[in-house]
Amino acid sequence: GGGKGTQSDKIIGAFSIPHISTGDIFRSMIKGEYQGTFPVDQIRDLMNQGRLILDELVVNIVIDRLRQSDCRKGFLLDGFPRTVEQADALSMELDKLGIKLDGVINIEVKDEVLIGRLTGRLVCRKCGATYHSKFNKPKSDNVCDLCGGELYTRDDDKEETVRNRLLVYKNQTQPLIDYYTKLGMLKTIDGEADTDTVFAKICEALE
Repeated sequence: GGGKGTQSDKIIGAFSIPHISTGDIFRSMIKGEYQGTFPVDQIRDLMNQGRLILDELVVNIVIDRLRQSDCRKGFLLDGFPRTVEQADALSMELDKLGIKLDGVINIEVKDEVLIGRLTGRLVCRKCGATYHSKFNKPKSDNVCDLCGGELYTRDDDKEETVRNRLLVYKNQTQPLIDYYTKLGMLKTIDGEADTDTVFAKICEALE
């Protein structure tokens, strides 16, 4: 809800690197589109409950993706790591691969703004395009402008699940801010500004 998906698209275009989103990987697994022997039913249940995927599992999935040839010149991790344990495990595995992270972007947005953004999000069942019931309405109600597909609200974007996700974030992910601050890698960006302003600040931090 902080806009990391939108900003990720801009970053990979500007820096010509692959975008690795754990959420996208999990959703592609559920659809049967991702190769590998991972427990898909377990992943689906955890996502629908707004809970985090088990650390060992998500790290293995990410490292499997980073071993692919398109990541050799760099990559953008989106939404991972989410816990200090994941960050430690990621660091150990990256050391084995001879890879070092250059920086960590923290897009900061107040809770009530996040809830408003997420609960109004609409996704196309056919092409995956995203809209918002308030900020980015489709031309026709519940119909995708791009392909005519049906728009729907994801289970993990319903208000009860969103509030649970925020609690999970505060309990398990917030410590990552201290973790990467101590390593001198954290770049905090105000995510409540307009999209272009946020992107300009991210590019400035990365460069």
